[in-house]
Amino acid sequence: MSDVLAELSDGATLGRPHLADALIKKGVVSSRDEAFTEMLHNKSKFYVAHYSPKPAEAIALIKAAGGVAVIAHPMASHRGRTISYETFGDLISAGLDGIEVDHRDHSPDEKTALIKLARENNLVMTGASDYHGNGKLNLLAEYTTSNDQWDALRSRANADRVINL
Repeated sequence: MSDVLAELSDGATLGRPHLADALIKKGVVSSRDEAFTEMLHNKSKFYVAHYSPKPAEAIALIKAAGGVAVIAHPMASHRGRTISYETFGDLISAGLDGIEVDHRDHSPDEKTALIKLARENNLVMTGASDYHGNGKLNLLAEYTTSNDQWDALRSRANADRVINL
């Protein structure tokens, strides 16, 4: 455990990326991606489940805090889990504000479908690199959110909670 804790910076919350980094240093795996694919995925015997609110509850909590509810990489089919159109309907009914459209894990067809869904339901379209630090394939700022969509996000947020940069 001391190997894992050595990967933790002050104030950080211990998570699977820290386990992955310790596995790399021990030579068990060569990258974070390999660690997650081989050992740290949600169906691994090493995975420990944690509490997750239901999506509608999460959306309500985000909105109550003045936030904007956007779902990340909802059609990343190579990850094995995608969101059905029925579930999108439930999320939209619960107050979903946006969907991540531009992401390396979305195929061109998935991206087209997400753009259509966003336009039909007045959802903000975001883009992100899904960058969670070194050791992963995703590059910082690989995908971004356009200025007009950023403005749309800000307009949906509680004005008292928006940080003007």
